[in-house]
Amino acid sequence: MHLLVTLLLVIAAVRAVLEPGALSAPPAVVVTTAAVLGALYAAGVARLADRERPRATAAWLGVLTAAWVVLVVLTPDGVWLAFPLFFLQAHLLPLRPGLLAVALTTVAAVLGYAWHRGVLAPAAAIGPVIGAAVAVAVVLGYHALARESEQRRRLVEELSATRAELAVAERAAGAAGERERLAREIHDTLAQGLSSIQLLLRAAGRALPDDPTVAAGHVEVARSTAQENLAEARRFVRELTPPSLATASLPAALQRLCDTVAVQAGIRVSLHLSGDPAPVPTPHEVALLRVAQSALANTAAHAGAQRADLTVTYMADRVSLDVVDDGAGFDPAAVPAAGSGDSGFGLAAMRSRVAQLGGHLVVEAARGAGTAIAVSFPRDAGGGGSVVTGTDDDEHVITAEGERA
Repeated sequence: MHLLVTLLLVIAAVRAVLEPGALSAPPAVVVTTAAVLGALYAAGVARLADRERPRATAAWLGVLTAAWVVLVVLTPDGVWLAFPLFFLQAHLLPLRPGLLAVALTTVAAVLGYAWHRGVLAPAAAIGPVIGAAVAVAVVLGYHALARESEQRRRLVEELSATRAELAVAERAAGAAGERERLAREIHDTLAQGLSSIQLLLRAAGRALPDDPTVAAGHVEVARSTAQENLAEARRFVRELTPPSLATASLPAALQRLCDTVAVQAGIRVSLHLSGDPAPVPTPHEVALLRVAQSALANTAAHAGAQRADLTVTYMADRVSLDVVDDGAGFDPAAVPAAGSGDSGFGLAAMRSRVAQLGGHLVVEAARGAGTAIAVSFPRDAGGGGSVVTGTDDDEHVITAEGERA
């Protein structure tokens, strides 16, 4: 654009000097007018040719157009400067004012050329009209591309912001999930172990000094429990399978748990197997063991039971575990929410652990009638899950998402 304006002004000035007979004014006036027009153009381009200062830009275009009209009156070669004016007006002015300015400039170009030639011929109007149409079409296309580019830039910014928000949400969800997992693991292992150690040491204290042998037995069991808890704590760091499952099968780990609880709590705990033992996904084995640990810990701490039975059943498509005691029982609807008490968190941890692995958990209890907890998993690692809690007369189903149905 700058080169075109400069070239047309130079041509108008040179021809005014070389062909003064075609002019309606002295050549010096034409050259001076062309120089003034060039200076106005250069000054405006340097300072005002932008869409962010509309009033100053419109004023500059008005002065520039007026100077061009003077040049057209002085020489017919000034008509050709209408073409760069079309682009400037269509680009720098709003749509309607820009189209109006282009139309008026086209009329001025046609009339100026006709005045110099002395006749208004249709052929003289074709060039300016086509030039104006091309300029408007090019500018509109440019503006459309600019708007599309701006929309894409904003979309990229929104996507980047959304991605950052999702990353923050994912980190928060991951942290919350990890806290919940650690809370379940600590409750089902370390907390239960420490509670058992406390009971054993308390029993040992009561046995002293009358029966040192019994006290020593309690201390030895407490030491063994502390050793197991230490192994569990190390596992938290290494994220490995529970030590009791790392070296033995699920039935063997459950049998060891039954023997330990029987010694610690002084109740009869029996393990029963049904069906042919078969491989079970490790996450399911871990969950079954943790549910058994938590259920027996609640039995020993709260139920006042004399007997508890664990039954592991291997079926064609599922594996299940039932934990039943003859204790005092409880009202499932009255269990405190997670975090408000040990038993409340224990049941919540069971439900969460089982639901996350696509299993089913049923808790049946009534005051004075004992407690039964049943959990089952599909033999594969998939499947949806639900949690059922209730009494003999009432039953509620809680889906894996926690909605009551």
